[in-house]
Amino acid sequence: MRKHLLFAFFICMNLLAHAADIKSIGVPYVQNYTKAQYQSGNQNWSVTRDEHGIMYFGNDEGLLSFDGRYWQLNRMPNGLIVRSVAADGRGKIYSGGFGEFGYWENDKKGFLKYNSLIHLVPKKNQPVKEETWKIYVDKDKVIFQSFGSIYVYKNGKVNVIKAPKPFLFLFKTGSRYFVEQVDAGLFELKDDKLTYVEGSNILGSRVLSVLPFQKGKYLIGTAKNGLFIYDGKQVSPWQNQANDFLKTYQLNNGAFIPGKYIAYGTILNGIIIIDTAGNVVQHINKSSGLQNNTVLSLYVDTEQNLWAGLDNGIDRIEVNSPLYFYFDKTGRFGTVYSSIIFNNKIYLGTNQGLFYSDWISSGTKRLLQSFDFQLIPGSQGQVWELSLQDGRLLCGHNDGTFQVNGASITKISSISGGWTIKKFNSNQLIQGVYNGLLIYRKDVAGNWVFDHKIEGFSEPSRYVEQDNKGQIWISHAYKGIYKVTLSADSKKVISQKYYDKSSGLPDNYNVGVFNLDNRIVFSSDSGFYVYDDITDRFYKYQQLNKELHTFATSNKVIAAIGKKYWFINHGRVALADLSVPGKLTIDSNRFSSLNGQMVQNYENINLINNLTYLISVDDGFVILNDKDALKQNKITLPGVLIRKVENITDKTAVLSDMSNNADIYISIPYNQNNIRIAYALPYYKQAKIKYQYYLEGYSKQWSEWSPQSQKEFTNLNQGTYHFKVRAKINDESISAVKTFTFEILPPWYAGKVALAVYVLLIILIYYIIRYYYRLKLKRHQQEIQEKLQREKEEFLNREAIANEQHIVTIKNEQLQADLASKSRELANSAMNIVYKNELLQKISDEINNFKDSAGKKLSEDQLKKIHKVIDEGMSDDRDWNVFENSFNEAHENFFKKLKHGHPDLVPNDLKLCAYLRMNMSSKEMASLLNISLRGVEIRRYRLRKKLNLEHDKNLVEFLIEL
Repeated sequence: MRKHLLFAFFICMNLLAHAADIKSIGVPYVQNYTKAQYQSGNQNWSVTRDEHGIMYFGNDEGLLSFDGRYWQLNRMPNGLIVRSVAADGRGKIYSGGFGEFGYWENDKKGFLKYNSLIHLVPKKNQPVKEETWKIYVDKDKVIFQSFGSIYVYKNGKVNVIKAPKPFLFLFKTGSRYFVEQVDAGLFELKDDKLTYVEGSNILGSRVLSVLPFQKGKYLIGTAKNGLFIYDGKQVSPWQNQANDFLKTYQLNNGAFIPGKYIAYGTILNGIIIIDTAGNVVQHINKSSGLQNNTVLSLYVDTEQNLWAGLDNGIDRIEVNSPLYFYFDKTGRFGTVYSSIIFNNKIYLGTNQGLFYSDWISSGTKRLLQSFDFQLIPGSQGQVWELSLQDGRLLCGHNDGTFQVNGASITKISSISGGWTIKKFNSNQLIQGVYNGLLIYRKDVAGNWVFDHKIEGFSEPSRYVEQDNKGQIWISHAYKGIYKVTLSADSKKVISQKYYDKSSGLPDNYNVGVFNLDNRIVFSSDSGFYVYDDITDRFYKYQQLNKELHTFATSNKVIAAIGKKYWFINHGRVALADLSVPGKLTIDSNRFSSLNGQMVQNYENINLINNLTYLISVDDGFVILNDKDALKQNKITLPGVLIRKVENITDKTAVLSDMSNNADIYISIPYNQNNIRIAYALPYYKQAKIKYQYYLEGYSKQWSEWSPQSQKEFTNLNQGTYHFKVRAKINDESISAVKTFTFEILPPWYAGKVALAVYVLLIILIYYIIRYYYRLKLKRHQQEIQEKLQREKEEFLNREAIANEQHIVTIKNEQLQADLASKSRELANSAMNIVYKNELLQKISDEINNFKDSAGKKLSEDQLKKIHKVIDEGMSDDRDWNVFENSFNEAHENFFKKLKHGHPDLVPNDLKLCAYLRMNMSSKEMASLLNISLRGVEIRRYRLRKKLNLEHDKNLVEFLIEL
């Protein structure tokens, strides 16, 4: 209880600290949530918010929830309409419908489940045919109300309160409860008893709102009789501005906005907001942004967003925002490029012309404030700029430049394209146009008149700024920057220089020039640059870029008040404060609803007074009128919510939806280890939200910032994971880290049951192995004995084989010896034949010299006989036959192989082959063949041809290899 009281105290303090200051010009920003977005029923009967910031709506189709990103519908039993909802701040969402009431709560897996309480109500008192219209959570009890009864749920029991006449609606105001009995007046519920409120009979019928008012007083709203004040003693009518409106359009509900405002929803004309004096400060209906004029429910959250459940849709109204909008829903004046307030008139420069309307002063109190914009005659066409210069309003137009005089204009220059006009000196203005620069001067009446066009410069001049040296810096409409020096009379250019990428600029295109705190700076998509006179080059303005963060790439800078400047980064808006030297503070969060609504590159913000700015948007304007709007407000972000965990392995299936973001620990089967986690930040104002995640146990570092609000993880291993996520809005404020823990269970083959089975199998296998081991051991012993026997037999066999091999070896050695002996014999035989032939040849030679006793040579007949005998001895084939047989024995039938391969060899060829194989010399072969040395060479040559030997093949080697 103490914790809840402290929580309530801090909530109250927070509301008081951020109490709304609602203005009466324009309307607050309205965020529409259409049926197409939330995909549920049209009607939304009630609204509440839980402790995590999730919004819940009683919808035609069930309980609808929204977290700023995702919509989710949970259906009641039998598909009942949810008429009432209330969050208790402790994880339960109470809801009621036809004949039913109960609460929603997350189960162990994170799914939101409905628990009915009807069974606690005695059967005779159950609301069988009644709707549950109101639910209030009050400390340890919950009160449900139907038209027939009031049910108090406390300590697990339901107490029923009935009355003689039917109830209408029960209202909780502070700690007090009021309920109307039809045709009986207003009653207060105290300690489960009803007490009549004296004087309430003047209320008539249908009390639809009871709200806290001034100290000790209550404001009572009726359907058709207006407003009444109850001071604790009597009830009296409250005559004010809103009464007639509420009677006409039928008040339906009300909500107290902390501070001094009360919102009423009507059946026929939207919402009005009144102050405690009864003045209507706002009227929001379909023409000003509401989706539907029938308001079924109102709810104010802790950020003072006003939620409206409508007859068709849901709307969120930022009543605490300093920005108030006016939109041209009819498309009457087109796209707004510039706007300004001058002499109690508001002017809008659009692509269609210059429009004006009377400006509503802050002191005027009027029920329905509106503007009636009229086109100023002769202003048709594109208006680029509205500029107030020394009490004169100038209009830069496609067709020239005009001075605005109330509801008329006077042309002061016919030169086309008045883009920008600036003060040049006390008596002159300088203007950038489509084709150069213009100078204006004051006439005797103080009006600005065209003086001359500056000679020597004719480039499109989008932005023009003068530095402290009098030099003119011009941003070309498309490409590059110019520095121009004018003559003393400012009539012509005496020097100019063009700068582009080669001069240090990051690019030739989209470079702007602005005056920031009396220093000329140059904007680009790569950040701000400054010019250095000494080097005549541009350099990054590092100090400024670092302080501006994401707004360093702003495309436009607009002076605010003092040393405050608006930075506009391609549709995003921020206000920077340079008033403290060396320190820059920047705020974009409060202006996030402007993002993307201004005409890019033609953004326009005008200071009306010290508290009010007029901001041009696409189809209207915005009033910034708040003394606190320019103060730096640090936003405390809510925590990121884990919204859903899905299995995406085969088909998408929800594992947990964590509807009210309970801290759930889930275990995921291994076969579902491909998951998607969805998350959201319950921040409802317009903002650029990015997320960063880190999966402990899987990732190595935090991810990059991304607008994606879900992440998929695939093929996760078994184990426990901690998913961490945080959010950042507008690249500034960062939320606390939200941690979601889940476990990927082991696969079936690694689970506890499987492990137990594995242990049993191991034991079984052990005994089986043991049995088979013993059996194998016995077999092994037998095998060893058999092996020994075999080895013994093999040893004996090997011994026998070895002996046989030894004998063979001895025989081979003997054969080798015999072969060597035969070879020697063969060689000796051959040499003997050689010697014999040589001897016979010598004898033949000597015989030729023989003489008889008388000293005469022998006769020819005698010599021939002797030579014949010698020749027969030299060519005796018996020697060759013996040689051939011996040769074949020694050389494995050499001649048979040779004849088989070369059958055309003659005997003399075979003899030559044999002698060559024995590696005899040519002289020896000549003797054996009884031919000359030349004859040997000739025979060798012929032999090579017959053997078909290649040129590089050695004849002797061939015969040896044969």
